[in-house]
Amino acid sequence: MNGVDESVGMAALSIETKVTQSRAQNQIRGKSNSLAVNRPHPEYVYRADVEWQGNEDAAQPDCVRRSVVDGSNVETMSGVEFSRSSSRILDSIETVIDGKRDAVEMALTVLLAEGHLLIEDVPGVGKTMLARALAKTVDCTVNRIQFTPDLLPSDITGVSIYNQATREFEFKPGPVFANIVIGDEINRASPKTQSALLESMEEGQVTVDGNTSALATPFTVIATQNPVEMEGTYPLPEAQRDRFMARISMGYPDESAELAMLHTREITSPLDAVEPVVTTVELIAMIRAVREVFVSSPVEQYAVSISQATRRDRDLRVGASPRATLHLVRAAKARAALDGREFVLPDDIDALAVPVLAHRLIPANRLSSSGSSASAALMSDTVQRIVAATPVPLGAIDPV
Repeated sequence: MNGVDESVGMAALSIETKVTQSRAQNQIRGKSNSLAVNRPHPEYVYRADVEWQGNEDAAQPDCVRRSVVDGSNVETMSGVEFSRSSSRILDSIETVIDGKRDAVEMALTVLLAEGHLLIEDVPGVGKTMLARALAKTVDCTVNRIQFTPDLLPSDITGVSIYNQATREFEFKPGPVFANIVIGDEINRASPKTQSALLESMEEGQVTVDGNTSALATPFTVIATQNPVEMEGTYPLPEAQRDRFMARISMGYPDESAELAMLHTREITSPLDAVEPVVTTVELIAMIRAVREVFVSSPVEQYAVSISQATRRDRDLRVGASPRATLHLVRAAKARAALDGREFVLPDDIDALAVPVLAHRLIPANRLSSSGSSASAALMSDTVQRIVAATPVPLGAIDPV
């Protein structure tokens, strides 16, 4: 009996020690963050943890799998390594997406600029295929959400479930807890469900039942929608569209690409052969390299001038937001890095103005916004007109 009592006593002491340690850790974390941040995936290093550790790079923390590397140890990738890694990603995606180099490069640009991508086009042109191909080239966590009218916000963010054994509520994370989230046909869900992504896309966290859970970084949402079919769909509200860094359209393939498609996809899908070509650590290093791309003051002034011009344009009821200006510069830095440059040129701003700004603008004529396809074309033409009329500041071409 004494042996049994001794073993029971040791077990009780072990449990008490674990509880004490857990409480101590929660108190330490609470000093650095006023919110009660949950960490549903212990295999990740979370943003709040990096700040709590007193990392000198806390302004740019990383979040990766603990089994791979500590996020604070990731170094910036050199220009040569960046070029090789980006080429591997682009080449891998192009084995699936034929003849759409611009769309593929734009998707990678948004990923490296830490933004979110909206792919809008007619059915059957490869919107979801592009999103899945991009996700498969990176060795990270990927979740796909099929948006339907009966989808609930808790189906995306997660839900608290009562555990009868512990007599406590446990948070079960939803599919949004991943590095890359693919939202297929996002405009088929109700506005209430669409808004479940607002906090995640802007702040990198999810709040459920008053508890805030940090998302793993890098975090990117790649959503698709069909602008033609309006029956049974809910147009994205302005606040939701503004959180997407860029909107692109796939377009129809040319004759040679479509002919080659008949042969390459007759038996199997090329997507099945896509393997990760970069690790999560390499992706984080690439993102850090993009952050360090230089933007001169004249180029920043040029981007601001374009955004200011959209707000004064008489054909627009709502112009570009300050968030749009930030996204435009970040995307320009990613484009410059992909082009092998360590500085941004006005040409980068010009090339990205339409995909970054057009989907955020609202025409002054309400009739023009009734059809999504017509409105998108009109806003693209408006942005091009504004960019052409905006003078480039002196010194914007010379990066020094």
